[in-house]
Amino acid sequence: MSRIEESPTGRVAYGEPGGGVSEDDRAGAPEPEASHSAEAPSLAHLKSATIREPGLDDRGSVFFAAIEMTRMPMILTDPRRPDNPIVFANRAFQDLTGYTQAELVGRNCRFLQGPETSRETVAELRQAVEERRAIATEILNYKRDGSPFWNGIFIGPVFDEAGEIVYFFASQLDVTRRRVSEQAFRQAQKMEAIGQLTAGLAHDFNNLLQVVSGNLELARNSVTHERAQRQLANAAAAAERGAKLTKQLLSFARKARLEPRSLNLNALVLAFAEVAESTLGSTVSVRLDLTPRLPAVTLDRTNLEMALLNVLINARDAMPKGGTVTISTGTIHLNGNGKARNLPPGDYVALRVRDEGEGMPPHVAERATEPFFSTKGPDKGTGLGLAMAHGFVQQSRGRLEIESRPHENGAGGTVITMLFPCGSAAAVEEEPAERKAVLRRGDETVLVVEDSDDVRALAREYLESLGYQVLAARNGEEALGVLEREERIDLLFSDIVMPGGVNGLVLAKRAQSMRPDLPVLLTTGYNEDLVAEGPATPTMDVLGKPYRKAELADRIRSALDRGAKPMPAPGDPHHG
Repeated sequence: MSRIEESPTGRVAYGEPGGGVSEDDRAGAPEPEASHSAEAPSLAHLKSATIREPGLDDRGSVFFAAIEMTRMPMILTDPRRPDNPIVFANRAFQDLTGYTQAELVGRNCRFLQGPETSRETVAELRQAVEERRAIATEILNYKRDGSPFWNGIFIGPVFDEAGEIVYFFASQLDVTRRRVSEQAFRQAQKMEAIGQLTAGLAHDFNNLLQVVSGNLELARNSVTHERAQRQLANAAAAAERGAKLTKQLLSFARKARLEPRSLNLNALVLAFAEVAESTLGSTVSVRLDLTPRLPAVTLDRTNLEMALLNVLINARDAMPKGGTVTISTGTIHLNGNGKARNLPPGDYVALRVRDEGEGMPPHVAERATEPFFSTKGPDKGTGLGLAMAHGFVQQSRGRLEIESRPHENGAGGTVITMLFPCGSAAAVEEEPAERKAVLRRGDETVLVVEDSDDVRALAREYLESLGYQVLAARNGEEALGVLEREERIDLLFSDIVMPGGVNGLVLAKRAQSMRPDLPVLLTTGYNEDLVAEGPATPTMDVLGKPYRKAELADRIRSALDRGAKPMPAPGDPHHG
Protein backbone atom coordinates (compact mmCIF):
# COMPACT_ATOMS: atom_id res chain seq x y z
CA MET A 1 0.00 0.00 0.00
CA SER A 2 1.15 3.58 -0.53
CA ARG A 3 3.17 5.24 2.20
CA ILE A 4 1.25 8.03 3.94
CA GLU A 5 2.77 10.97 5.77
CA GLU A 6 1.27 13.89 7.61
CA SER A 7 1.03 17.03 5.53
CA PRO A 8 3.18 19.82 7.02
CA THR A 9 0.19 22.14 6.77
CA GLY A 10 -2.36 19.46 7.60
CA ARG A 11 -5.11 20.37 10.05
CA VAL A 12 -5.81 18.03 12.95
CA ALA A 13 -9.16 17.20 14.58
CA TYR A 14 -9.79 15.25 17.75
CA GLY A 15 -12.56 12.81 18.50
CA GLU A 16 -14.18 9.58 17.49
CA PRO A 17 -13.89 8.17 14.00
CA GLY A 18 -16.60 9.52 11.80
CA GLY A 19 -15.89 13.12 12.62
CA GLY A 20 -17.79 13.53 15.91
CA VAL A 21 -15.80 15.76 18.25
CA SER A 22 -16.83 15.88 21.91
CA GLU A 23 -15.81 18.42 24.55
CA ASP A 24 -14.16 15.61 26.53
CA ASP A 25 -12.02 14.74 23.52
CA ARG A 26 -10.87 18.33 23.16
CA ALA A 27 -10.12 18.68 26.85
CA GLY A 28 -7.91 15.61 27.02
CA ALA A 29 -6.20 15.82 23.62
CA PRO A 30 -2.64 17.15 23.09
CA GLU A 31 -1.86 20.09 20.87
CA PRO A 32 -1.04 19.19 17.25
CA GLU A 33 2.59 20.22 17.63
CA ALA A 34 3.07 17.75 20.48
CA SER A 35 1.16 14.89 18.90
CA HIS A 36 4.26 12.98 17.66
CA SER A 37 6.35 13.06 20.79
CA ALA A 38 6.93 9.87 22.76
CA GLU A 39 5.61 11.52 25.92
CA ALA A 40 2.35 12.58 24.26
CA PRO A 41 1.00 9.86 21.96
CA SER A 42 -1.28 11.18 19.24
CA LEU A 43 -5.05 11.13 19.66
CA ALA A 44 -5.53 12.89 16.35
CA HIS A 45 -6.65 11.89 12.88
CA LEU A 46 -5.53 13.84 9.85
CA LYS A 47 -7.70 16.12 7.80
CA SER A 48 -5.32 15.67 4.87
CA ALA A 49 -2.33 13.49 4.05
CA THR A 50 0.56 13.30 1.58
CA ILE A 51 1.81 10.08 -0.04
CA ARG A 52 5.09 9.40 -1.87
CA GLU A 53 3.94 6.45 -3.98
CA PRO A 54 0.42 6.70 -5.37
CA GLY A 55 -1.16 3.43 -6.43
CA LEU A 56 -3.00 0.45 -4.97
CA ASP A 57 -1.12 -2.39 -6.65
CA ASP A 58 1.00 -3.39 -3.64
CA ARG A 59 -1.48 -4.91 -1.18
CA GLY A 60 0.87 -7.19 0.69
CA SER A 61 1.99 -4.81 3.46
CA VAL A 62 0.99 -5.05 7.11
CA PHE A 63 -0.71 -1.66 6.80
CA PHE A 64 -2.95 -2.94 4.04
CA ALA A 65 -3.74 -6.03 6.12
CA ALA A 66 -4.76 -3.77 9.02
CA ILE A 67 -7.08 -1.76 6.78
CA GLU A 68 -8.70 -4.96 5.56
CA MET A 69 -9.09 -6.41 9.06
CA THR A 70 -10.33 -3.34 10.91
CA ARG A 71 -13.99 -3.12 11.80
CA MET A 72 -14.06 0.51 10.67
CA PRO A 73 -15.56 0.77 7.15
CA MET A 74 -13.18 2.63 4.81
CA ILE A 75 -13.09 3.55 1.14
CA LEU A 76 -10.86 5.45 -1.29
CA THR A 77 -12.17 7.43 -4.25
CA ASP A 78 -10.15 8.82 -7.17
CA PRO A 79 -11.08 12.43 -8.05
CA ARG A 80 -8.74 12.29 -11.10
CA ARG A 81 -11.17 9.93 -12.80
CA PRO A 82 -14.55 10.99 -14.13
CA ASP A 83 -17.22 11.21 -11.43
CA ASN A 84 -14.77 10.51 -8.55
CA PRO A 85 -15.45 6.73 -8.39
CA ILE A 86 -14.65 4.32 -5.56
CA VAL A 87 -11.33 2.55 -6.20
CA PHE A 88 -11.06 0.60 -2.94
CA ALA A 89 -13.48 -0.53 -0.20
CA ASN A 90 -12.35 -2.60 2.75
CA ARG A 91 -14.25 -5.61 4.03
CA ALA A 92 -15.92 -3.67 6.85
CA PHE A 93 -17.47 -1.29 4.29
CA GLN A 94 -18.71 -4.24 2.27
CA ASP A 95 -20.27 -5.72 5.43
CA LEU A 96 -21.86 -2.38 6.30
CA THR A 97 -23.50 -1.81 2.91
CA GLY A 98 -24.03 -5.38 1.72
CA TYR A 99 -22.24 -4.71 -1.58
CA THR A 100 -19.25 -6.69 -2.85
CA GLN A 101 -15.96 -5.09 -3.92
CA ALA A 102 -16.85 -5.69 -7.56
CA GLU A 103 -20.21 -3.92 -7.11
CA LEU A 104 -18.58 -0.94 -5.42
CA VAL A 105 -15.46 -0.19 -7.44
CA GLY A 106 -16.01 2.25 -10.30
CA ARG A 107 -19.19 3.81 -8.88
CA ASN A 108 -19.69 7.21 -7.27
CA CYS A 109 -20.82 7.05 -3.64
CA ARG A 110 -24.11 8.74 -4.48
CA PHE A 111 -25.63 5.36 -5.35
CA LEU A 112 -25.87 4.74 -1.59
CA GLN A 113 -28.29 7.65 -1.25
CA GLY A 114 -32.07 7.29 -1.30
CA PRO A 115 -35.40 9.08 -1.03
CA GLU A 116 -34.93 10.31 2.55
CA THR A 117 -31.28 11.38 2.15
CA SER A 118 -30.84 15.04 2.99
CA ARG A 119 -30.17 17.11 -0.13
CA GLU A 120 -28.50 19.75 2.04
CA THR A 121 -26.01 17.21 3.41
CA VAL A 122 -25.29 15.94 -0.09
CA ALA A 123 -24.61 19.51 -1.23
CA GLU A 124 -22.21 20.03 1.70
CA LEU A 125 -20.30 16.86 0.79
CA ARG A 126 -20.14 17.83 -2.87
CA GLN A 127 -18.84 21.29 -2.01
CA ALA A 128 -16.13 19.87 0.27
CA VAL A 129 -14.96 17.53 -2.48
CA GLU A 130 -14.88 20.37 -4.99
CA GLU A 131 -12.86 22.49 -2.56
CA ARG A 132 -10.57 19.54 -1.74
CA ARG A 133 -11.07 19.86 2.00
CA ALA A 134 -12.07 17.53 4.82
CA ILE A 135 -15.61 17.23 6.11
CA ALA A 136 -17.27 15.29 8.92
CA THR A 137 -21.03 14.79 8.88
CA GLU A 138 -23.84 12.25 9.18
CA ILE A 139 -25.98 11.18 6.26
CA LEU A 140 -28.81 8.72 5.71
CA ASN A 141 -27.63 6.06 3.27
CA TYR A 142 -29.19 2.83 2.04
CA LYS A 143 -27.83 -0.69 2.04
CA ARG A 144 -27.99 -3.15 -0.83
CA ASP A 145 -31.26 -4.61 0.51
CA GLY A 146 -32.84 -1.13 0.59
CA SER A 147 -32.74 -0.70 4.37
CA PRO A 148 -31.66 2.78 5.53
CA PHE A 149 -28.84 3.46 7.98
CA TRP A 150 -27.31 6.59 9.41
CA ASN A 151 -23.70 6.91 8.32
CA GLY A 152 -21.25 8.97 10.37
CA ILE A 153 -18.69 9.84 7.73
CA PHE A 154 -15.30 11.57 7.68
CA ILE A 155 -13.81 12.49 4.30
CA GLY A 156 -10.31 13.88 3.80
CA PRO A 157 -8.13 14.56 0.74
CA VAL A 158 -4.87 12.68 0.01
CA PHE A 159 -2.17 14.58 -1.96
CA ASP A 160 1.05 13.56 -3.70
CA GLU A 161 4.36 15.28 -3.03
CA ALA A 162 3.67 17.76 -5.82
CA GLY A 163 0.51 18.88 -4.03
CA GLU A 164 -1.83 17.24 -6.51
CA ILE A 165 -4.86 15.45 -5.13
CA VAL A 166 -4.81 11.71 -5.82
CA TYR A 167 -7.48 10.24 -3.54
CA PHE A 168 -10.24 11.02 -1.15
CA PHE A 169 -10.20 8.83 1.96
CA ALA A 170 -13.50 8.20 3.79
CA SER A 171 -14.06 6.39 7.07
CA GLN A 172 -17.59 5.39 8.02
CA LEU A 173 -19.48 4.60 11.21
CA ASP A 174 -23.00 3.19 11.53
CA VAL A 175 -24.65 5.60 14.00
CA THR A 176 -28.22 4.44 13.38
CA ARG A 177 -28.85 3.29 16.94
CA ARG A 178 -27.80 6.64 18.41
CA ARG A 179 -29.79 8.63 15.87
CA VAL A 180 -32.92 6.54 16.46
CA SER A 181 -32.53 6.89 20.24
CA GLU A 182 -32.10 10.66 19.96
CA GLN A 183 -35.08 10.92 17.65
CA ALA A 184 -37.23 8.82 19.98
CA PHE A 185 -36.19 10.98 22.94
CA ARG A 186 -37.04 14.20 21.09
CA GLN A 187 -40.36 12.75 19.98
CA ALA A 188 -41.18 11.68 23.55
CA GLN A 189 -40.38 15.16 24.84
CA LYS A 190 -42.55 16.76 22.18
CA MET A 191 -45.45 14.40 22.83
CA GLU A 192 -45.19 14.98 26.58
CA ALA A 193 -45.32 18.74 26.09
CA ILE A 194 -48.30 18.44 23.75
CA GLY A 195 -49.95 16.09 26.23
CA GLN A 196 -49.63 18.57 29.10
CA LEU A 197 -51.10 21.30 26.93
CA THR A 198 -54.01 19.24 25.64
CA ALA A 199 -54.85 17.92 29.11
CA GLY A 200 -55.08 21.42 30.50
CA LEU A 201 -57.24 22.55 27.59
CA ALA A 202 -59.48 19.51 28.00
CA HIS A 203 -60.08 20.32 31.67
CA ASP A 204 -61.21 23.88 30.94
CA PHE A 205 -63.18 22.76 27.90
CA ASN A 206 -65.05 20.13 29.92
CA ASN A 207 -66.23 22.79 32.37
CA LEU A 208 -67.55 24.85 29.44
CA LEU A 209 -69.19 21.80 27.90
CA GLN A 210 -70.84 21.01 31.23
CA VAL A 211 -72.55 24.40 31.20
CA VAL A 212 -73.47 24.19 27.51
CA SER A 213 -74.78 20.62 27.47
CA GLY A 214 -76.49 20.97 30.84
CA ASN A 215 -78.42 24.08 29.94
CA LEU A 216 -79.33 22.61 26.56
CA GLU A 217 -80.77 19.61 28.36
CA LEU A 218 -82.81 21.86 30.66
CA ALA A 219 -84.00 23.93 27.71
CA ARG A 220 -85.11 20.85 25.77
CA ASN A 221 -87.24 19.78 28.72
CA SER A 222 -89.00 23.15 28.85
CA VAL A 223 -89.51 23.80 25.11
CA THR A 224 -92.33 22.18 23.18
CA HIS A 225 -92.05 23.84 19.79
CA GLU A 226 -90.89 21.29 17.20
CA ARG A 227 -88.46 23.59 15.39
CA ALA A 228 -86.90 24.80 18.65
CA GLN A 229 -86.57 21.19 19.82
CA ARG A 230 -84.77 20.30 16.57
CA GLN A 231 -82.37 23.24 16.93
CA LEU A 232 -81.65 22.36 20.55
CA ALA A 233 -81.08 18.74 19.56
CA ASN A 234 -78.52 19.81 16.93
CA ALA A 235 -76.74 21.96 19.50
CA ALA A 236 -76.75 19.09 22.01
CA ALA A 237 -75.28 16.74 19.38
CA ALA A 238 -72.48 19.23 18.73
CA ALA A 239 -71.79 19.45 22.46
CA GLU A 240 -71.68 15.66 22.58
CA ARG A 241 -69.08 15.64 19.81
CA GLY A 242 -67.09 18.19 21.79
CA ALA A 243 -67.20 15.93 24.82
CA LYS A 244 -65.94 13.03 22.72
CA LEU A 245 -63.13 15.23 21.42
CA THR A 246 -61.96 16.09 24.93
CA LYS A 247 -62.04 12.41 25.88
CA GLN A 248 -59.74 11.68 22.96
CA LEU A 249 -57.43 14.51 24.01
CA LEU A 250 -57.25 13.15 27.53
CA SER A 251 -56.58 9.65 26.22
CA PHE A 252 -53.72 10.96 24.11
CA ALA A 253 -52.31 12.84 27.10
CA ARG A 254 -52.57 9.66 29.22
CA LYS A 255 -54.81 11.56 31.63
CA ALA A 256 -58.06 9.69 30.94
CA ARG A 257 -59.86 8.18 33.87
CA LEU A 258 -59.76 4.42 33.32
CA GLU A 259 -61.87 1.70 34.90
CA PRO A 260 -59.83 -1.43 34.11
CA ARG A 261 -61.38 -4.87 34.28
CA SER A 262 -60.03 -8.32 33.50
CA LEU A 263 -60.98 -9.00 29.87
CA ASN A 264 -60.77 -11.79 27.34
CA LEU A 265 -59.44 -10.01 24.26
CA ASN A 266 -60.75 -12.66 21.86
CA ALA A 267 -64.27 -12.38 23.26
CA LEU A 268 -64.11 -8.59 23.00
CA VAL A 269 -62.99 -8.72 19.35
CA LEU A 270 -65.72 -11.23 18.47
CA ALA A 271 -68.37 -9.07 20.12
CA PHE A 272 -66.95 -5.98 18.38
CA ALA A 273 -66.79 -7.57 14.92
CA GLU A 274 -70.37 -6.65 14.02
CA VAL A 275 -69.74 -3.00 14.95
CA ALA A 276 -66.55 -3.08 12.91
CA GLU A 277 -68.26 -4.45 9.80
CA SER A 278 -71.02 -1.84 9.88
CA THR A 279 -68.49 0.96 10.45
CA LEU A 280 -66.10 -0.07 7.68
CA GLY A 281 -68.81 -0.43 5.03
CA SER A 282 -69.52 -2.92 2.29
CA THR A 283 -66.29 -2.43 0.34
CA VAL A 284 -64.08 -3.54 3.25
CA SER A 285 -63.99 -7.15 4.44
CA VAL A 286 -63.13 -7.94 8.06
CA ARG A 287 -61.06 -11.05 8.71
CA LEU A 288 -60.40 -12.41 12.21
CA ASP A 289 -57.29 -14.39 13.13
CA LEU A 290 -57.57 -15.03 16.86
CA THR A 291 -55.10 -17.11 18.87
CA PRO A 292 -56.98 -19.55 21.16
CA ARG A 293 -56.49 -19.69 24.94
CA LEU A 294 -55.28 -16.13 25.10
CA PRO A 295 -54.28 -14.85 28.57
CA ALA A 296 -56.54 -12.25 30.17
CA VAL A 297 -55.67 -8.53 30.06
CA THR A 298 -56.67 -5.85 32.55
CA LEU A 299 -58.01 -2.94 30.54
CA ASP A 300 -60.75 -0.34 30.34
CA ARG A 301 -63.20 -1.91 27.90
CA THR A 302 -64.77 1.33 26.64
CA ASN A 303 -61.42 2.97 25.87
CA LEU A 304 -60.10 -0.22 24.27
CA GLU A 305 -63.11 -0.42 21.95
CA MET A 306 -62.70 3.26 21.06
CA ALA A 307 -58.99 2.74 20.31
CA LEU A 308 -59.74 -0.30 18.14
CA LEU A 309 -62.49 1.57 16.31
CA ASN A 310 -60.18 4.51 15.57
CA VAL A 311 -57.51 2.18 14.18
CA LEU A 312 -60.10 0.42 12.01
CA ILE A 313 -61.40 3.73 10.65
CA ASN A 314 -57.85 4.69 9.68
CA ALA A 315 -57.48 1.33 7.94
CA ARG A 316 -60.73 1.90 6.01
CA ASP A 317 -59.63 5.39 4.92
CA ALA A 318 -56.31 3.95 3.70
CA MET A 319 -58.24 1.69 1.29
CA PRO A 320 -60.53 4.01 -0.71
CA LYS A 321 -61.14 1.23 -3.25
CA GLY A 322 -61.83 -1.39 -0.59
CA GLY A 323 -59.87 -4.38 0.62
CA THR A 324 -59.42 -6.62 3.64
CA VAL A 325 -58.73 -5.60 7.22
CA THR A 326 -57.36 -8.37 9.43
CA ILE A 327 -57.81 -8.22 13.21
CA SER A 328 -55.54 -10.69 14.94
CA THR A 329 -54.47 -11.55 18.46
CA GLY A 330 -51.42 -13.33 19.81
CA THR A 331 -48.88 -13.48 22.61
CA ILE A 332 -45.37 -12.09 22.80
CA HIS A 333 -42.70 -12.77 25.41
CA LEU A 334 -40.22 -9.96 25.92
CA ASN A 335 -36.94 -10.72 27.60
CA GLY A 336 -33.77 -8.90 26.61
CA ASN A 337 -35.61 -7.21 23.75
CA GLY A 338 -38.09 -5.49 26.08
CA LYS A 339 -35.81 -2.53 26.69
CA ALA A 340 -35.66 -1.73 22.97
CA ARG A 341 -39.45 -1.41 23.02
CA ASN A 342 -39.51 0.60 26.27
CA LEU A 343 -41.35 -2.22 28.02
CA PRO A 344 -40.38 -4.32 31.02
CA PRO A 345 -39.67 -8.02 30.39
CA GLY A 346 -42.65 -10.34 30.58
CA ASP A 347 -45.61 -11.75 28.69
CA TYR A 348 -47.78 -9.53 26.52
CA VAL A 349 -50.95 -9.92 24.49
CA ALA A 350 -50.84 -8.38 21.02
CA LEU A 351 -53.86 -6.93 19.23
CA ARG A 352 -53.05 -6.23 15.57
CA VAL A 353 -54.93 -4.53 12.76
CA ARG A 354 -53.53 -5.07 9.26
CA ASP A 355 -54.78 -3.31 6.15
CA GLU A 356 -53.97 -3.53 2.45
CA GLY A 357 -53.99 0.21 1.99
CA GLU A 358 -51.70 2.84 0.58
CA GLY A 359 -49.25 2.67 3.46
CA MET A 360 -47.30 5.54 4.96
CA PRO A 361 -43.85 6.86 4.07
CA PRO A 362 -41.44 7.00 7.04
CA HIS A 363 -41.87 10.73 7.68
CA VAL A 364 -45.66 10.28 7.95
CA ALA A 365 -45.43 7.16 10.14
CA GLU A 366 -43.18 9.07 12.55
CA ARG A 367 -45.92 11.66 13.16
CA ALA A 368 -48.95 9.41 12.89
CA THR A 369 -49.68 9.46 16.64
CA GLU A 370 -49.40 13.24 17.01
CA PRO A 371 -52.73 14.91 17.80
CA PHE A 372 -54.36 16.75 14.89
CA PHE A 373 -51.77 15.40 12.43
CA SER A 374 -53.58 13.99 9.42
CA THR A 375 -52.92 13.42 5.74
CA LYS A 376 -56.65 13.25 5.04
CA GLY A 377 -58.46 16.09 3.41
CA PRO A 378 -60.55 18.73 5.19
CA ASP A 379 -63.61 17.49 7.10
CA LYS A 380 -62.31 13.91 6.96
CA GLY A 381 -61.32 13.45 10.58
CA THR A 382 -59.79 15.29 13.51
CA GLY A 383 -56.38 13.63 13.41
CA LEU A 384 -56.96 12.31 16.94
CA GLY A 385 -57.69 8.63 16.23
CA LEU A 386 -54.19 7.18 16.49
CA ALA A 387 -53.21 9.80 19.08
CA MET A 388 -56.02 8.60 21.34
CA ALA A 389 -55.13 4.94 20.77
CA HIS A 390 -51.44 5.62 21.45
CA GLY A 391 -52.18 7.46 24.69
CA PHE A 392 -54.60 4.81 25.93
CA VAL A 393 -52.17 1.97 25.23
CA GLN A 394 -49.35 3.79 27.02
CA GLN A 395 -51.57 4.58 30.00
CA SER A 396 -52.42 0.86 30.13
CA ARG A 397 -48.68 0.10 30.42
CA GLY A 398 -48.47 -1.14 26.88
CA ARG A 399 -47.05 0.01 23.58
CA LEU A 400 -48.46 0.94 20.18
CA GLU A 401 -46.26 0.08 17.19
CA ILE A 402 -46.66 1.06 13.54
CA GLU A 403 -45.22 -0.89 10.62
CA SER A 404 -46.04 0.62 7.25
CA ARG A 405 -44.85 0.36 3.69
CA PRO A 406 -46.12 2.43 0.78
CA HIS A 407 -48.15 0.36 -1.65
CA GLU A 408 -45.96 -0.65 -4.58
CA ASN A 409 -46.36 -3.46 -7.11
CA GLY A 410 -49.43 -4.79 -5.38
CA ALA A 411 -47.82 -5.04 -1.95
CA GLY A 412 -47.86 -2.70 1.01
CA GLY A 413 -50.11 -1.54 3.78
CA THR A 414 -49.97 -0.84 7.49
CA VAL A 415 -49.94 -2.96 10.64
CA ILE A 416 -50.91 -1.33 13.93
CA THR A 417 -49.93 -3.45 16.95
CA MET A 418 -51.18 -2.77 20.47
CA LEU A 419 -49.22 -4.64 23.15
CA PHE A 420 -50.77 -5.08 26.60
CA PRO A 421 -49.26 -6.84 29.64
CA CYS A 422 -50.92 -10.12 30.52
CA GLY A 423 -53.19 -9.96 33.55
CA SER A 424 -52.88 -12.27 36.53
CA ALA A 425 -56.61 -12.89 37.06
CA ALA A 426 -59.01 -14.81 34.90
CA ALA A 427 -61.21 -12.75 32.63
CA VAL A 428 -64.60 -12.01 34.12
CA GLU A 429 -67.07 -10.33 31.83
CA GLU A 430 -69.70 -8.22 33.53
CA GLU A 431 -72.96 -7.58 31.74
CA PRO A 432 -73.68 -3.86 31.70
CA ALA A 433 -76.61 -2.96 33.90
CA GLU A 434 -79.67 -1.66 32.09
CA ARG A 435 -80.07 2.07 32.39
CA LYS A 436 -83.24 2.99 34.21
CA ALA A 437 -85.60 5.22 32.30
CA VAL A 438 -86.91 6.82 35.52
CA LEU A 439 -84.58 9.33 37.20
CA ARG A 440 -83.53 8.27 40.68
CA ARG A 441 -84.69 10.89 43.14
CA GLY A 442 -84.27 11.73 46.84
CA ASP A 443 -84.88 14.29 49.57
CA GLU A 444 -81.46 14.33 51.29
CA THR A 445 -79.24 17.37 51.71
CA VAL A 446 -76.27 17.63 49.32
CA LEU A 447 -73.36 20.03 49.74
CA VAL A 448 -72.21 21.09 46.24
CA VAL A 449 -68.69 22.52 46.05
CA GLU A 450 -67.70 24.04 42.68
CA ASP A 451 -65.57 27.08 41.86
CA SER A 452 -67.30 27.72 38.52
CA ASP A 453 -70.46 29.77 39.14
CA ASP A 454 -72.16 28.41 36.02
CA VAL A 455 -71.41 24.76 36.77
CA ARG A 456 -72.42 25.20 40.42
CA ALA A 457 -75.74 26.78 39.40
CA LEU A 458 -76.38 23.95 36.93
CA ALA A 459 -75.66 21.26 39.55
CA ARG A 460 -77.99 23.00 42.01
CA GLU A 461 -80.79 23.13 39.43
CA TYR A 462 -80.29 19.47 38.53
CA LEU A 463 -80.38 18.31 42.15
CA GLU A 464 -83.26 20.50 43.27
CA SER A 465 -85.35 19.25 40.33
CA LEU A 466 -84.67 15.73 41.65
CA GLY A 467 -86.01 16.64 45.10
CA TYR A 468 -82.74 17.15 46.98
CA GLN A 469 -81.97 20.00 49.35
CA VAL A 470 -78.83 21.82 48.17
CA LEU A 471 -76.15 23.74 50.02
CA ALA A 472 -73.47 25.39 47.89
CA ALA A 473 -69.87 26.49 48.38
CA ARG A 474 -67.43 28.14 45.96
CA ASN A 475 -64.23 26.49 47.21
CA GLY A 476 -62.82 24.05 49.74
CA GLU A 477 -62.34 26.57 52.55
CA GLU A 478 -65.93 27.76 52.26
CA ALA A 479 -67.16 24.15 52.21
CA LEU A 480 -65.33 23.36 55.48
CA GLY A 481 -67.15 26.28 57.07
CA VAL A 482 -70.50 24.91 55.88
CA LEU A 483 -69.60 21.49 57.29
CA GLU A 484 -68.85 23.03 60.68
CA ARG A 485 -72.08 25.02 61.05
CA GLU A 486 -74.71 22.96 59.21
CA GLU A 487 -76.23 20.11 61.16
CA ARG A 488 -77.57 17.99 58.31
CA ILE A 489 -75.44 17.18 55.29
CA ASP A 490 -76.04 13.75 53.74
CA LEU A 491 -73.56 13.91 50.84
CA LEU A 492 -70.55 15.94 49.74
CA PHE A 493 -70.48 16.50 45.96
CA SER A 494 -67.27 18.36 45.10
CA ASP A 495 -65.16 19.33 42.14
CA ILE A 496 -61.55 18.17 42.44
CA VAL A 497 -59.57 20.97 40.81
CA MET A 498 -60.25 24.14 42.76
CA PRO A 499 -58.13 27.19 43.59
CA GLY A 500 -56.62 27.64 47.03
CA GLY A 501 -54.99 25.16 49.38
CA VAL A 502 -58.04 22.88 49.73
CA ASN A 503 -58.84 20.99 46.53
CA GLY A 504 -61.46 18.28 46.27
CA LEU A 505 -59.17 15.51 47.50
CA VAL A 506 -58.10 17.44 50.58
CA LEU A 507 -61.67 18.53 51.24
CA ALA A 508 -62.97 14.95 51.05
CA LYS A 509 -60.35 13.75 53.54
CA ARG A 510 -61.05 16.55 56.02
CA ALA A 511 -64.80 16.20 55.63
CA GLN A 512 -64.68 12.52 56.47
CA SER A 513 -62.46 13.20 59.47
CA MET A 514 -65.16 15.61 60.67
CA ARG A 515 -68.05 13.32 59.68
CA PRO A 516 -66.91 9.70 59.30
CA ASP A 517 -70.28 8.59 57.94
CA LEU A 518 -70.41 11.23 55.19
CA PRO A 519 -70.55 9.82 51.65
CA VAL A 520 -68.46 11.65 49.05
CA LEU A 521 -68.88 11.96 45.28
CA LEU A 522 -66.20 13.85 43.36
CA THR A 523 -66.38 15.31 39.87
CA THR A 524 -63.70 16.48 37.45
CA GLY A 525 -62.98 17.31 33.85
CA TYR A 526 -59.41 16.11 34.40
CA ASN A 527 -57.10 15.54 37.30
CA GLU A 528 -53.68 13.96 37.12
CA ASP A 529 -53.85 12.59 40.67
CA LEU A 530 -56.80 10.42 39.62
CA VAL A 531 -55.19 9.01 36.50
CA ALA A 532 -54.82 5.25 36.58
CA GLU A 533 -51.09 4.61 36.40
CA GLY A 534 -51.68 0.98 35.70
CA PRO A 535 -54.25 -1.79 35.93
CA ALA A 536 -56.09 -1.37 39.21
CA THR A 537 -59.57 -1.30 40.64
CA PRO A 538 -60.92 2.22 41.10
CA THR A 539 -60.69 3.36 44.74
CA MET A 540 -62.48 6.69 44.37
CA ASP A 541 -66.03 7.56 43.39
CA VAL A 542 -65.63 10.13 40.63
CA LEU A 543 -68.12 11.47 38.09
CA GLY A 544 -66.51 12.82 34.93
CA LYS A 545 -67.51 16.07 33.27
CA PRO A 546 -69.55 16.81 31.30
CA TYR A 547 -72.30 14.74 32.93
CA ARG A 548 -75.99 14.55 32.15
CA LYS A 549 -78.83 14.89 34.60
CA ALA A 550 -79.55 11.16 34.48
CA GLU A 551 -75.92 10.32 35.20
CA LEU A 552 -75.81 12.72 38.13
CA ALA A 553 -79.07 11.37 39.50
CA ASP A 554 -77.80 7.80 39.30
CA ARG A 555 -74.41 8.51 40.88
CA ILE A 556 -75.82 10.71 43.67
CA ARG A 557 -78.38 8.07 44.59
CA SER A 558 -75.79 5.27 44.46
CA ALA A 559 -73.37 7.21 46.70
CA LEU A 560 -76.12 7.91 49.24
CA ASP A 561 -77.32 4.30 49.27
CA ARG A 562 -73.77 2.95 49.59
CA GLY A 563 -72.85 5.26 52.44
CA ALA A 564 -69.44 6.56 53.42
CA LYS A 565 -66.41 5.26 51.57
CA PRO A 566 -62.93 5.94 53.00
CA MET A 567 -60.98 8.43 50.91
CA PRO A 568 -57.24 7.92 50.29
CA ALA A 569 -55.00 10.48 51.94
CA PRO A 570 -53.90 13.36 49.69
CA GLY A 571 -50.67 12.36 48.00
CA ASP A 572 -51.44 8.64 48.13
CA PRO A 573 -51.71 6.88 44.76
CA HIS A 574 -55.20 7.14 43.35
CA HIS A 575 -56.79 5.13 40.63
CA GLY A 576 -59.90 5.53 38.56
